[in-house]
Amino acid sequence: MVEFIGLVNTRESSESITAHGPVIQPDYVRRLARAHEESGFDRVLIAHWSSAPDGFIIADQVLAATERLGVLLAHRPGFVAPTVAARKFATLDAFHPGRVALHVITGGDDADQARDGDFSDKSTRYRRTDEFLDVLRREWAEEAPFDYEGEFYRVAGASSGVRPDGRVPIYFGGASDDAVRVGAKHADVYAFWGEPLAGIAERITQVREAAKPYGRSPKFSVSLRPIPADTEEAAWKRAREILEATEEHLAGLRREVPIDGRAQEGSRRLLDFADKGEVHDKRLWTALAKATGAGGNSTALVGSYEQVAESLLDYVALGVDTLLIRGYEPLADAVDYGNLVRLVREQVPAETSAEVSAGTPA
Repeated sequence: MVEFIGLVNTRESSESITAHGPVIQPDYVRRLARAHEESGFDRVLIAHWSSAPDGFIIADQVLAATERLGVLLAHRPGFVAPTVAARKFATLDAFHPGRVALHVITGGDDADQARDGDFSDKSTRYRRTDEFLDVLRREWAEEAPFDYEGEFYRVAGASSGVRPDGRVPIYFGGASDDAVRVGAKHADVYAFWGEPLAGIAERITQVREAAKPYGRSPKFSVSLRPIPADTEEAAWKRAREILEATEEHLAGLRREVPIDGRAQEGSRRLLDFADKGEVHDKRLWTALAKATGAGGNSTALVGSYEQVAESLLDYVALGVDTLLIRGYEPLADAVDYGNLVRLVREQVPAETSAEVSAGTPA
């Protein structure tokens, strides 16, 4: 069964919507979480950037407000010791068993890393992430105290009084060679941005080959921004309106903060695809990636509900197990996407979705 992941922010905002009011709006968080649960989502991503509110607290609020919805909590190695991070995730899992997953974000933006005091280069950050995950997994798994000495971390007699009841799955993102090397070693689920089908097929092959020496076989996730409507014509009308609103919204921001999407390999790939054409495959639309500098998940699937579901299924046919979908009107889209979740699941054999949710070892 396909796993669906949405996104929870602490207030209504997107590339096309200017945020208003306090940064943290508790009632909005609860409403958005419940909307995802009611639409059939399995998890919601709690994203991370240098000025974001604390993700662990947001995750706990989401989990407390829902009954079965899980969280995919983004975490950047390098700012919290791996033994401490392991206990934080294990504690959250103890209160909400089986509903917590870790999304490892090594960090591709040097400027955003520097805002929190990290001035290491990307290659160094990925070596650090490798060690971080080595220590974190041992803290989760080993009952006896252990020692570790590496380039970045050294612990003596490390031990935890709390460990996950089972396995907290590790999701991992990144398109560079360093990312693939580290992610193939550690990831239960390797995450890609929404490239054309041929690009995703290429990436799946790359990660599978890199994972073979470790005897691992990770699952795969693709992140997309569906823009569905009752008809294809209505969907494209809405898509053009979103593009116009996005360009207006970002115009002022771009004057203040230049956007250099090509500094990250994943963004560079999306922008290269955008340069080659506005629409790829049946309905993968790249105009929003180009408008935003591909600073994140920014390619859209545009069409009727049935057409967008068909395109999502094309990714599943390639070997994608997880679909991370989020919209440009976060709350309304979370409700509306229930149609897509239903249409996709009606056509996918009911396999054991618990494999991803429980983080079955690869």
